[in-house]
Amino acid sequence: MISKQTIDKIFSTIRVEEIVGEYVQLKRAGSNFKGLSPFHDEKSPSFVVSPSKQIWKDFSTGKGGTAISFLMEIENFTYPEALRHAAKKYGIEIEEDQREFSEEAKIAQSERDLLYKIHEIANGYFQNILWENEEGKSIGLSYFRERELKDDIIRKFQLGYSPEKKNAFTEFALEKGYSKEILEKSGLSIFPENSPNGIDRFRERVMFPIHSFSGRVLGFGARILKNNIKTAKYLNSPETEIYHKSNVLYGLNQGKQAISRKNVCLLVEGYMDVISLHLSGIENVVASSGTSLTTEQIKLIKRLTENVTILFDGDNAGIKASFRSIDMLLTEGMNIRVLLFPEGDDPDSFARKHPQEYVENFIENEATDFIDFKAEILLKEAGNDPIKKAEAIRNIVKSVGFVQNALKKEVYLKEVSNKFGLSEQSLFNELDIQKQITQNQTPKNQPKENIQPKLEIVPASVEQVDPILFDLLKQENTLINLMLNFGDVVLHKVNEAQEKYDITVIEEILHHFEEEHYEFQVELNKIIIDSIKEGIQNDELRKGNFFMTYMDENQDITSKVVDAIMPLNELENWASRNIYPPNYGDKINGQVEGDILIHKFRYIDYLIKTISDDLQNQNNDEMQYFESIKKITILKQASMQLSEILGYSPIKGIYVKR
Repeated sequence: MISKQTIDKIFSTIRVEEIVGEYVQLKRAGSNFKGLSPFHDEKSPSFVVSPSKQIWKDFSTGKGGTAISFLMEIENFTYPEALRHAAKKYGIEIEEDQREFSEEAKIAQSERDLLYKIHEIANGYFQNILWENEEGKSIGLSYFRERELKDDIIRKFQLGYSPEKKNAFTEFALEKGYSKEILEKSGLSIFPENSPNGIDRFRERVMFPIHSFSGRVLGFGARILKNNIKTAKYLNSPETEIYHKSNVLYGLNQGKQAISRKNVCLLVEGYMDVISLHLSGIENVVASSGTSLTTEQIKLIKRLTENVTILFDGDNAGIKASFRSIDMLLTEGMNIRVLLFPEGDDPDSFARKHPQEYVENFIENEATDFIDFKAEILLKEAGNDPIKKAEAIRNIVKSVGFVQNALKKEVYLKEVSNKFGLSEQSLFNELDIQKQITQNQTPKNQPKENIQPKLEIVPASVEQVDPILFDLLKQENTLINLMLNFGDVVLHKVNEAQEKYDITVIEEILHHFEEEHYEFQVELNKIIIDSIKEGIQNDELRKGNFFMTYMDENQDITSKVVDAIMPLNELENWASRNIYPPNYGDKINGQVEGDILIHKFRYIDYLIKTISDDLQNQNNDEMQYFESIKKITILKQASMQLSEILGYSPIKGIYVKR
């Protein structure tokens, strides 16, 4: 278990804008940062990060929290996993549990945890074989060095080697206490009927670990080095609970910072293309690892940049198939350039032949937009055939149709018009025809996309909540929010004897709750109040920061606290429009006093309704009946007095003064 002192150090060191910035492209908006939600498709950014408050809020989904809760949300980390990941990033030492992995395997809470652990074990094992074992050094390490890889690059990508012995790793893992079932589910081992001791899936291969965005090992790619064996040259991990190849890009973990910094992603095909470019100093690169590009992979890139340059080798084989990838990238709103290397070269060989500056300049100067790229490929095939030439232009216009932004689409059509000497109107007509064809091909009974409303926070089944109860809930939350935001602020008060005294916001509101014997209607509020009371007993005032730091395990608490300290209007950068509305809490004395009175008023209304409802269900107990009527009368008198103080008009239903 991680100590409180270590958690303190983690939260005081980490920066939410740095953690989130590895996953979301953030842009400064006043005192905050804004970006597109990583949890929900959107065109206008509604994801806000507050460096001053060290929190984030996604207004499109309602999620929010600290840097730690963000890691839990986006990486599906447990609370301790997120803390350990952040500590590793910032070089903070954590006292790890020193039990053997066999013990950890026995007490692991879920199969998913075990899958992560066994891949971590395997990654360390393959690296150790590469660097320390004679077979690993003579075969695996020699291969990488023949490919001109330096030791620091080999270590950076955690490359390894799986030995020739058919069950070397399986035997190692079983001795560590991992079961045959988890080894089989991980895809690292196979257990045929005729091999009860198991077989290593990747034996006699060099190993390329495939990492998640945050750096966890999800699976492996493996290359056979012998040419006289009839087997696949490359072998990948099978789909597992933690590894879905359509959701992963090779090299994204190592290249994400460079991609964000340079605001462009280079997209290549293979592992060695990525590694060789890193070796030459070019780090903003990822690979689809031989699979067709997927929407999920594009969205990973889009977190960091909207600019993609696709790098192809000089062989035209498969290039036409890449047209689908171009259309998918355009559909997701990406800006695309394409580069063809000279014939006989690929990114790997080209990067090893030339210095970094030459390669960077070549990519920058030789890459063309998708229109020129498709035109070069298709028109070369068409030759002088006017029918094929028209079909080539139609194909290019079809790609333009995938562009979502109307202005961009018009610019691209103008470019096609100038390039081929065609009228813009004829191209727009062609685009309309293709759109109609596509619509006619779409099944009529296909369900419409379920578009979630944005920036609308509505309690569940609000239409079923009694208006009086709803008003009470709203005011209860208002007082809790005041405690979370301004709990330690000292109020300067005067009592009935005209004596001055000081009291904190937390103590003032707590006193009100206790005086009214108030029963909390929202369970989360009760949890917060109980913790605040416990803090007071320990001479500690617990406001928002406390709950953000020590209650991140409770996502509901985290989300509630974020809602309290980052209201909806923080989405707007009013200062950029020279509008300076009053800040929440500017007049805290009057605000606390007024909100307490309003809560008392709402609570009285609620009590009157509760007693009245009980009267309807009472048997003919005359004494109980008159006692209830007496309570209602007293409560109504108190309600009238509060109405006068608040300046509330029961007829108009509004406050006429404060």
